[in-house]
Formats: sequence, structure tokens, C-alpha cells
Amino acid sequence: MIETSSGKTVAIVITGNEILSGKVTEQNAHYMAGELRALGVHLERIAILPDCVDRIAEEIAYCQPRFDLVFTSGGIGPTHDDVTIEGIAKGLGQILSPHPGLYELLKQFYPMEVETSLKKMTLVPEGTELIYGNHLKTPILMIKNIYIFPGVSEFLRKKFDAIKERFRESPFHLTRIFLNLDEERIVPWLNQTIAECPGLLVGSYPVLHQNEYKVIVTLESKEIITLKRGVATLLALAPQELIWKVESV
Repeated sequence: MIETSSGKTVAIVITGNEILSGKVTEQNAHYMAGELRALGVHLERIAILPDCVDRIAEEIAYCQPRFDLVFTSGGIGPTHDDVTIEGIAKGLGQILSPHPGLYELLKQFYPMEVETSLKKMTLVPEGTELIYGNHLKTPILMIKNIYIFPGVSEFLRKKFDAIKERFRESPFHLTRIFLNLDEERIVPWLNQTIAECPGLLVGSYPVLHQNEYKVIVTLESKEIITLKRGVATLLALAPQELIWKVESV
């Protein structure tokens, strides 16, 4: 696992030729990144892969032992290009086998198709659990530390929202400092702040077409004391007339 001083780490694996070809705009990783941040969880990796069993298997084999949680999105339907579950199984060194619970569930909704066109959707790696949340008619599949979500954004959001509280950690604290000077001039200040405040996450983002400020510096930490120390350090280094605004979130 990737070690952090403050909680769970996550990798997101998105599959879909339509995303890599530009036919569809990827939304799910962006949504989950925001939700995970709000939950206090560290997102450490996002991979977007083609509908290829071997490529998915390689990514799963890499991520599964290194991250506390792995979320996949896409490729779990009945068509020829829905190969995510097969890739997960191969990445875990397992074979696919019918899941009785999935079979009965699909039989309720699609009694005529479950033995033919939808039979593929009953096959999962051994040990797969069906996870239900509030108001969900269909479950989320979980195998080991891997949560398997659909690719359709509306469905993914409903499923993620139903179980997201199980992932909650202590929150991140964030302060933004708006400075009216070019980014390259603040590099020494940032370096000194980072050196004096171990564990502080610092970001610097140039802004165009603003008269009041030219760069936004973000300081983040789960430890409020660390954040306050970092803010005080940076503010002491920056001339007062160049500080347009300080904003805590």
C-alpha cells in the first residue's frame, strides 16, 4: 500500500475506448475525485484504459496491492467490449464463475435473457460480494478492495453516493491565498513554507485576466495546526500590499 500519514489511498481505473477516442467526455473520475476529497480520502492515481483484458489486468495487478481502495468505472455490461470484470479476474489471478445472487437478480428483471445475452453479467471472480446501499435496486460488486462501478455517470453517482460514507476519513482543511505578483517570484516563499511545515500540501496556480491577483496559492492539511503554521509562514514572507485575499474553506 502507498503510505500516507492521514488515511486511505485510492486508485481509480476508468475503461472505455469511447473515452480514449474522444467520443465521450470522461466525467466519472472528476466526480469521484471531488467526492473523495470531501470525504478526506487521498486519491493517488487515475488510469484511463482501452477495452482490453490484458491492459486492465495489468493495471489491477499493479493497483490492488498498492492502494487501500480501487474503484473501477465502465465495461460491466453484456456487450463484446464490456471486459472490465474479466480483466479484474485476470489481474487477481482468478477465473470467472457464476454468482448465484447476480443470476437471481437478473432473472427477476430479464427472465428471458439471463440464460442468453445477459449470461455474461452473472460471471464474476470468486469471492465477489454484492454491496447494497440506500435506495439501490442493483448492487455494487466488490472483490477484495476493488469496487466495481458502472460507466454511465448517472448510475455511478447514485451507487457511489449510496455507499460513500463507508470511506469517510478525517477531513482536509484548506486555505487559499491570493497574491498580486507573478508565480516565479513566490517560489522561494513556497519552498521555505514547505521546508518549515512537513506534511503540508501546497499548490500554486497562475490566474490570467485578473487585476487584483495573479496567482492563487492553496495550502492543505488534515492537521489544522500544520495548516495554520503554513499560512502564517507564507503570510510573513509575502509583503502585505501583495496579498489580495486570504480565504479558508
